[in-house]
Amino acid sequence: MSRIRILSEQLANQIAAGEVVERPASVIKELVENSLDAGAGRIDIHVEGSGSVLLRVADNGGGMDGDDVLLCLERHATSKIREESQLAAIATLGFRGEAIPSIASVSWMTILSRPHDQELGTRAEVRYGTLRGVHQDGCARGTVIEVRHLFGNMPARKKFLKSSRTELHHIEEVVRNQALAHPAVGFTLHIDGRTSIDFPPDADLEQRVRDVFRLHGRLLPLGIDTADPAGELRLEGFLLPPETAQTANLRLRILVNGRPVQDAMIRHAVIEGMQGFLMKGYQPAGALLLTVAPDQVDVNVHPAKREIRFRRGEVVHRFIAQRVRAALEGHQQTLRQSLFTASPGPSGGTHGQDDVRSATAVALLKTAEPRDAQSTLPMTASSAPRPSSPPPRSMPFTEPDRTMEVPAPSAEGGGLYGGLTLIGQLFALYLLCEKDGQFIVIDQHAAHERLLYGQLLQGYLETRMPQQTLLFPVTVELSPAQADTLEKLPDQLAALGLAVAPFGDATAVIKAVPALVSQIDSGALLREILDALRSAPARETGRPVPRTIDDLLASMACKAAVKAGNRLQPVEMLKLLAQMEASPVFSHCPHGRPVLKTFSAGEVERWFHRHGG
Repeated sequence: MSRIRILSEQLANQIAAGEVVERPASVIKELVENSLDAGAGRIDIHVEGSGSVLLRVADNGGGMDGDDVLLCLERHATSKIREESQLAAIATLGFRGEAIPSIASVSWMTILSRPHDQELGTRAEVRYGTLRGVHQDGCARGTVIEVRHLFGNMPARKKFLKSSRTELHHIEEVVRNQALAHPAVGFTLHIDGRTSIDFPPDADLEQRVRDVFRLHGRLLPLGIDTADPAGELRLEGFLLPPETAQTANLRLRILVNGRPVQDAMIRHAVIEGMQGFLMKGYQPAGALLLTVAPDQVDVNVHPAKREIRFRRGEVVHRFIAQRVRAALEGHQQTLRQSLFTASPGPSGGTHGQDDVRSATAVALLKTAEPRDAQSTLPMTASSAPRPSSPPPRSMPFTEPDRTMEVPAPSAEGGGLYGGLTLIGQLFALYLLCEKDGQFIVIDQHAAHERLLYGQLLQGYLETRMPQQTLLFPVTVELSPAQADTLEKLPDQLAALGLAVAPFGDATAVIKAVPALVSQIDSGALLREILDALRSAPARETGRPVPRTIDDLLASMACKAAVKAGNRLQPVEMLKLLAQMEASPVFSHCPHGRPVLKTFSAGEVERWFHRHGG
């Protein structure tokens, strides 16, 4: 007697339900996807009892006639694909034909649907996979599906559901993700009679992003010139500024061809593009909508369709990283415009200096001690001699890439630069500025660190790192491993601006160092570089600069930058502002810390409970 038997249709559906219907949110996801595939412009969702009592999805889509209502209850019955070849280029959200029969097998389901060209609709009732009745019914055009008593015939499965709060959170996440993918569609979610979500139809993407994330502040657009030359990839969406992403307790929502997915490669590409803008432990946040040619992505990977596979993953990764990087560069331009451009006056021109100068800044400039030219103005890398002892740290700034004219301090001239009024220095660490009713605080160490890093990076990329020849070469004792690395990688050291020669078994002589960081301990710098190069991965791809080198440049900049406790003269503060404006990137240090923070006049008033009065 044969031991192998064909499963009953009911049991097969329940097994399929175990893969497709994990929780109430899974039901909402499948039903909403069907509504979207049907061309719905409005989707209304009702939930009771965290989803186990009632799940109801109503839409104004194309609807189904009586035959289709019955067919949709059969396994592997679908209107989305007809031929095997279509699996290689799926353009719809649903395609397997498993969701409806799987859900019906573990619930009481009612389907009420009416096509737009018919006067009456069809009602079908199913109880735990058994069709109990089907008949014509008067109803609105579109489809309404009600699911009651979910997992009522599977008590063991029902016990695995989490708390009501958790299950409702997952349902809300499904609705928000689908709303992001389809901003032209209106979505409402009612939970136990209370409206939880109400997104109006015909919204543009930015407004839908703000609605979904409940945001009112600045967003970084990804939709400017974001199509690849071949036309197979297009990127849209918005990212939160990196300094607000973590504090807002938000996350990155990824949608590919209108399908919400979880994809580690895409997330990694976004992080790669934000390199140098995210602090350690921070994650990017926002909405990323990627459009890919259907034949370049495989969505038939996971029963719940959460995972996908790209046919050319490395191309997608590089494309996303480049576009995210471009968005952050655009953010720098916007920030530079708002920070350093003088505001128009009432007549359309710019305010005169006399109208915006701060009395405090004038006082600072009047009382500044006279300084000789060498200590006040920065020295160039080629002309500055290396002293035998560390130089005074009063003015550690280096020249920007282009010549900048900085206002000279005088009794008549205020602390003014590019529309900013310099107020002074706080705690020998922060520069305080004012502009157009805004209070701006600048971290002098983070700002200078960013400037140095940018110049070091430029020197490395252009293979012309400025060097400072040492008047007295420095002898350094190395470990055997460090000496071995020195022997194997002399070109890497030269690219970083060090001229080093072996001098015995485990001794080296440093003859030149990077000019921009010549004041730091050259021996410690050499050891740090050798240790980092020795432990670097054999191959690092997909980055303009290998991570190991980038980390070294950031570390060098951090060590050489002006520190907390260094008091700056007003002219030095103005010079720092000038270099910030000249730098391609100035808003974050290379480790991702923000350089500046802006407070509105209203925020300052609230500190003192003035509330505008």
